[in-house]
Amino acid sequence: MKQIILFLSLVLTLASCSNDDSERSNVSFTTILQNDIYGPKDGTIPKSNRVITNETEWNALLSQLNIITQALYESPDTNVDFTKYQVIAVFDEVRHSGGYSIDITNITQSNSQITVKVEQLKKGGFTSVITQPFHIVKIAKSNKTVVFK
Repeated sequence: MKQIILFLSLVLTLASCSNDDSERSNVSFTTILQNDIYGPKDGTIPKSNRVITNETEWNALLSQLNIITQALYESPDTNVDFTKYQVIAVFDEVRHSGGYSIDITNITQSNSQITVKVEQLKKGGFTSVITQPFHIVKIAKSNKTVVFK
């Protein structure tokens, strides 16, 4: 009888110590800019998902986007305090017609990673203009691995 009680105690102890990474919570995010690059040449900014954790990388991306020109129309707040935040940026492929989008629709986290859900909510094909949709958001700084889905 003692062996059965000892065995059950051991099983309960091990079960309570499991590292269940399936519990997820939502991560709040703020859109910095969501738009299209108009008239890009193929390969200007490759289709990519980026995690930007410092000002040097951020300034390089802003230069690449030529944000000063776009700021005349949108006035995005591009000031990011990288001691508190990190930037998530997604770039779609170059499209040969307008009306497409790329959208960060949800961000969740578990004990070990942050998952960014990326969707294409607008399917395009409306106008004859070369575009490249992108979406840039900021989230609270984290050392967790970022995974895009």
